[in-house]
Amino acid sequence: MSREGSEPVVLRRAAATDARAAADVWLASFAAALPTVVRPRTDEEVLDYFRHVLVPLRETWVAEAAGRDIVGVMVLEEGELSQLYLAPDWRGRGIGDRFVALAKERGPRGLSLWTFQVNTPAHRFYERHGFIAVEWTDGARNEEREPDVRYVWLP
Repeated sequence: MSREGSEPVVLRRAAATDARAAADVWLASFAAALPTVVRPRTDEEVLDYFRHVLVPLRETWVAEAAGRDIVGVMVLEEGELSQLYLAPDWRGRGIGDRFVALAKERGPRGLSLWTFQVNTPAHRFYERHGFIAVEWTDGARNEEREPDVRYVWLP
């Protein structure tokens, strides 16, 4: 992936051909941001989930840099921002901000999301965008069995 800061980045709906690249972004981002969280699924299972569930059945968006590289992925599902991941070397360039603005546009009555309690950069990011922490759990209801926090944004 190119790392030039001036490359245009386009947000667009994911196509079937984007599933692998989107899964690769998810895997790289998860590994970089959450090194202490145990992933319950293999890389191939993650790819299958993108290929057979997220891309064809959910509102999945990608960030495409320079018309070729997928550098971010966001999934919306019935008022929930269920996934937002950026390639590690593409963080801090405003792409996450653009994804959140798009999510708010697509969910104008409000949004919710879950993030792990250990992911303090995500907490700061979402709080900066007006999300408020409303629930903390011990992680018993997520696959990773990792304590998490639910955030809500209301217009």
